[in-house]
Amino acid sequence: MAEPGRTGWPARVAAGAAAGCVLAGAAAVTLAVVAGPGPGLTGYVSEAGVADSAYAPAYRIGVAALAAALLLLAAALPVALRAAAGLLVAGAVCTALSGAVTCSAGCPLPPFEAATVADLVHGAASIAATAAVVFAMLAVVFRPYASPGLRRIAALGAAAALPLSGAVGLAMLVVGRSALVGVLERVLLAVCGAWGLATAAALALRRM
Repeated sequence: MAEPGRTGWPARVAAGAAAGCVLAGAAAVTLAVVAGPGPGLTGYVSEAGVADSAYAPAYRIGVAALAAALLLLAAALPVALRAAAGLLVAGAVCTALSGAVTCSAGCPLPPFEAATVADLVHGAASIAATAAVVFAMLAVVFRPYASPGLRRIAALGAAAALPLSGAVGLAMLVVGRSALVGVLERVLLAVCGAWGLATAAALALRRM
């Protein structure tokens, strides 16, 4: 069943811009993580944005682009998917907050490390942003008026993101900062980015 609501060129332009922002944001953050002086897979992605890193500006630009991508994707979604759009807006706000409030060296988080207020704000915003995106996938999956294509993309994304989210949370509580958490976090973020890109592309290329 085709979803009612936005099907004209403004939504398609917003979707195309969202896809571009996902690619640009992911490229900038990846550059900061790979080329920066961080601890590699044993650390968090956010460590690339620590103030004394030469690649911190690239990281923040990338995060800002990803926040913009979530806003644009929310604008491109059909009216019938307003719940998913609302979650994406919330995710965009949290993403922007996580980029604006940088963590200290090592991005320490409880229960294994002593954290500053900025660390807690940054960590909470990052977790909330990722959760909002995952819940947006579920909102599309369980909305009967969503097109079959969008639901398939969301179902694949949710099937990968849900167990990864649980594994990341459990590993952070049981193991703490480690290569396990680092790898799981990166895979989860890649899944969220892939869902956003695929959804934006589907919306931009669909027939009017």
